[in-house]
This record gives sequence, structure tokens and C-alpha cells, in this order.
Amino acid sequence: MDTAYLPSAREPTRWRTLLDAVLGARLGVGAPDPARLILWAPLALGIGGAAYFSLTIEPPAWTGPASLVLAAVFAVLAVLLRGEAVRLSACVLAAALVLGFGLAQGRTASLAPPPLEVSQRAVAVTGWIEAVERGGSRPRLLIRVAELEGADAPPHRIRVRAGLDAFTPGDAVRLRAVLTRPTGPSAPGGYDPARAAWYDGVALTGFAIADLEPAALDQARLQRGFAKMRWNLAERIRAKAGDRTGGVAAALLTGDRSGVSEADAEALRISGLGHILAISGLHMALFAGGVYVALRYLFASIELYARARDPRKPAAVLALLAALAYLILSGGAVSTQRAFVMAAVVLTGVLLDRRAFSLRSLAIAALVVIVIAPESVTEAGFQMSFSAVAALIAVYEIWSRVKPERLGRANFLERMGDTLAGLTTTSVVAGAATGAFAAFHFQRMAAFGLVANLAAMPIFTFWVMPAGVVALALAPLGLDGPALAVMDAGLRLVLAIAHWTAGLEGAAMATQAAPGRVIALYSAGFALATLGLGLVRLSGIVATLAALGLWLTQTPPSMMISDGGVVVARFDDSGAWQASSLRSSRFDTRVFLQRAGAGGLRAERAPLRCDPLGCVGDTVDGLRLAVTSNPESLPEDCARADLIVFDGRAPVWRKRRCAAVLLDDPAREALGGAEFWVKDGRVIRLRGAQDRRRDRIWSTP
Repeated sequence: MDTAYLPSAREPTRWRTLLDAVLGARLGVGAPDPARLILWAPLALGIGGAAYFSLTIEPPAWTGPASLVLAAVFAVLAVLLRGEAVRLSACVLAAALVLGFGLAQGRTASLAPPPLEVSQRAVAVTGWIEAVERGGSRPRLLIRVAELEGADAPPHRIRVRAGLDAFTPGDAVRLRAVLTRPTGPSAPGGYDPARAAWYDGVALTGFAIADLEPAALDQARLQRGFAKMRWNLAERIRAKAGDRTGGVAAALLTGDRSGVSEADAEALRISGLGHILAISGLHMALFAGGVYVALRYLFASIELYARARDPRKPAAVLALLAALAYLILSGGAVSTQRAFVMAAVVLTGVLLDRRAFSLRSLAIAALVVIVIAPESVTEAGFQMSFSAVAALIAVYEIWSRVKPERLGRANFLERMGDTLAGLTTTSVVAGAATGAFAAFHFQRMAAFGLVANLAAMPIFTFWVMPAGVVALALAPLGLDGPALAVMDAGLRLVLAIAHWTAGLEGAAMATQAAPGRVIALYSAGFALATLGLGLVRLSGIVATLAALGLWLTQTPPSMMISDGGVVVARFDDSGAWQASSLRSSRFDTRVFLQRAGAGGLRAERAPLRCDPLGCVGDTVDGLRLAVTSNPESLPEDCARADLIVFDGRAPVWRKRRCAAVLLDDPAREALGGAEFWVKDGRVIRLRGAQDRRRDRIWSTP
């Protein structure tokens, strides 16, 4: 028999084995696997939600219900075509896509506050303090409103700066405050306070003009009592853990970060350890996982029970209840909700004898989170947390294929070595997965983040959090002092590592902001690379590299002008950013510099030539700029300048006759903070902060 044309029976080469492990399958395109639809449904659901948030105008109200109806139609078609893999997959993904759009629009509309009139006069507010955010000269208080002067129906919440005095969260108060609607972003594509406030239920923000007064309020007694208990617990932790680490300990155990000093918070951010302050997947995993492991060993040590029952099941139930208690105690922030859902899925997998830590579990958690809070898909926390877990699971699966013999070692030293290797790999993989998203959103990368995490995370994982779990368990008995002392000692080491790393030269690497299309392409590519197999995974890797290439090759703006009229540009060959005013719009200037890739730098005073009529100057790009508040200077400036920033309202006829671009108060208000690209003295591109949000439902009128 001639065997020349039979397939080769040779063993695959080492490189081919590694390639197959990385890609998850041999290169090729086959029929879609319906069993993997659960992995792709959250991606389609998230893309639908992201499509709603990317619109520049608010879609008609009927599109939300229509999307839900269309999703139901696709779902019915999927049931009818369940025997055909391609059509089934197409219908399921189409249903998830339009459902994501409809859920996002429906949730957004459901959070609309009642009609409110805003004026410059102070109004009386009655409500109770829900949370306190320290910082600045006076703390910011989140007030749950019961009555608002002049409003038929009060808003859900307001946020005001006021003196706290002896009041604490849970107290009913009365105050007089000047309130306005939340402001928009300082720069195009930047953080939008109005959008964030909309989904937090905060309708108005402002400041109190007098001290808080106690009020009589009968409603929400249970919620007020819980807020007071949580605040008192945080205060107790801060007092017992010590002045140095008490604020961080309270943040880890109760979610109250009001006691964390700005110096410690900044050191943690620069060193790449800032993630420990926000209760997220890491904290929930350590908390629930620690409870589960301890209880599992406890039940396993009871011989009669362990012979008759599986000790994992009661341990998983009690760990799930502990995780729920931690979620409630920490205040239930969005990041904590995501972490709880993931922990609940994992522990439920234990109860059902299913593989707990898998992409399927992650997909279920993502589905739950997106359905509950569709707005989270565009937020950094969602993208970073799920990307880290997805990357860890994908790398673990690759590692288990390539080195299966390393699983289940019995030797203690070998297990310890594998543990250290696992921590190193976890830090590298999670840091790589979240690093790009952090740079996209925050324009900063921790140059020594890997070093800091390798040094600090073993202390945090095996010392700080176990002591914190014990402290919470003993707090009702008043015996938490020793555990908090142990926690304090560990946190001192973590903070010392953070400050040392942050003090190294070049610790904070500034990057320029990424446009939305780059983030979308990178996110889609990352999802394909972690969820896909074969060519799909390869295409995802290519897409992420393409997104990074687009980001790195984009040109930063040449000039920035705040809506308050402050110009930030380069006026000489020194390369330094310079501002027309160092007193006004200081926050906007910092945001501008950060998004341009100059984070951490301060603008210098621009070398403008000034006289009683105003100031003029030439940028390095050849643009002649005039800054004035005197209408008498406009005729000359219109003839000689290329761009005029006028503090006031210019006549319409003057704008029409002016040869220069004239930005007066109404023009800057309509534009918002603006970025300019200049070439050879001419503005070739202009982007305003209000351009893509002016007609959205959460935008400031």
C-alpha cells in the first residue's frame, strides 16, 4: 500500500505546539460553535450599549422600545433556527446587539430627574447626608433630598460643598445652598461630570452659604442607620489602625476613602498600586476566597461531616454570604458590584460542581453587570477589571496546555516556587492587560508598576487582607484591635514601597489621550484575542496592535482654549507649555496638559505683549493670537490677528466683518474647552468639548 499521500503521523514540533496553545486551535475557519455563544453575547451586548453612548445626539424615545422588540424577534428566530449553527449565532448576536442599545437608552431615560429651575439665589434643602468626600477647603457632601425649595418633586440627590461640623452620614440636615446643574467636560473627550452625575442620580451641585442645621426627618430610617453605622465603623478603624494607615485600612474594609491622605493616594497611583484603594475584583477575591478556604478546611477537619458531605458546598454558601455582606458594607460601588457578581458566579460554580474560574463564568458576570448598569461599558473600571480577568484566564489556559505536568505538585518548596511564579505572572499579565486602558483614560502609566506590585502584592495578599477579614469578623465583639494592628504593620510596608517607587525618576510616564475610535478598536481586538480561537484570536491581536499604532502616531493639539478664555500653547522654542493666565481655569489647564501628554507639568506664563487694550503674541506654529476684554481693540485685532479671545459678548456684525476667528463668551460657551491643531499659522482642525455631547440627555442646558 502506498502511504506517500497519507497524513503525516509525526508529533507536532515544539513551536507548533506552542502556536496551537496560544491560538487555542489550529489556524483555519470552521463553523461557529453554538456552545461558545455565551462568550460572545456579552461582547455584542456591550457593543450595543457603547453604540448608544457614542451617538452625538439623543435618539428618539421610540428607539429604545423598538430595540427591545427587535431583540425579541431575533431571539425567536434563534429558537427557530437552532439547528443551523451560522444562522443561530447570527440571530443570537444580533439580538444581544440591539438589546444592549435598548437597555442603555431605557436605563438612561429612567434616571431623568424631575424638571428643576436653576437660579443664582440660594434655596433651602432638607435631606440626609449619604456620603462624605474630603478634599479642598470644605468636604463635599452627598445629600439624599427630601425637600427642595421651589421644586414640586425633589431630585434624588444633590452634591454640595459644606462644613461638616459635628454631623455624620445618616444625619438629617437643613441647609441653604446655591445650586446649578453639573458641568460638562473640561476638554474634548475628557471626563464628563454631568454624565457621571446623571447615572449617580445627582441632579444638582453647588455650595452651602451657611452652616448645616439639624432637621426632623422620618423617612429612610433603615438607610440612614446603615450609613451612620458604616461611618462609625470607618472612624473606629481609622482610630484603631493608627494615623499613618487608618485611612487606607478604612478604605479597604468599608469603601470609605475620605480618610486617605492625598500624598498616599498620589504615591499609590504613581507606583501602580492605586488599584488597592478601590474595592474591586482583587479585594472581593481575597475576602470571599479567604473565607471560603478557611471554612473549607474547617469543615474538612470535622471527620464525620467530611466523610458524608462535600465540605466545599457549605464553605461556598457561607463565603457567598460573606461576599454579599462585604458588598453592602463597602457601599455597593459599581466596581464592587462587578466584583461581587464575578465572585458569586465562581462560588455558584462550586455549588454546581462546575469549573469556577473560566471564561464562561466571566461572560456570565459581564452579562449581569451590563444588564444592571449598561453605562459601565464605556468606563475605565469596567474595561480594566474584565480585561485583567480575561487575560489571566486566557494565559492560564495556554499555560496549562503547554506545561500540564506542573499542576498539582506535592513538594512544599516546589509549590512555594510555583506560588511566587504565579504571583509574578499574575502581576505581569494583569498589568499588561490593564496598562493600555489606564493610559487611554488617565494619560499616565506607572513605569515601575511591575516592581511595586511584585514587592507589595504578596504583603497585601497574605498579610493585609487576611488581617482585615479577621478584623471585620471580630469588630462586633470589640476584639478587632490586634487584627487592625497587624493590618497596620502590613500597610506601612505597602505604603513605604509605594512612596519609594513613586519617588524614582521617571516613575510616572505621561501619555496623550486616546480618541474613542482607538479605545473601541483596542477593546474589540482584546475581546477577540481572549475569547476567540485560531484566526479569530490572531485577528484580535492584529487589531490591538493596529489600535496602539493609531494611538502612538496621532498628533497632539497645538493649542487649547478653555471656556473661561485661557489660552494654553507654546509661544517660544523652549518647548514648554505656556498659559495666558495662571490664575483662571487652572483645573482646565491641568486637564489640557494631561490629555496632551504633558501630565505632571505646570504651564508657565505666556510671553504675551500687553498694553491697555489687550495682549498679543505669536505661537511657535505661526499663529498670531490676541487676548482682550476691550471692545475698542477689536478693529485692529481683527485686521492683524489670526485668532481673538474676547472676554465679553461681541456684536454679531463685528463677528461677520472680522477676518480673524473671534471667540467671545457665547462662542466659547457653545464650544466648551477646545483643542486646536495649527499649521503654518492657520487652524486646520478644531474640536470642542461640547461637539459630541451638546444634544445628549445628560448635557448641561
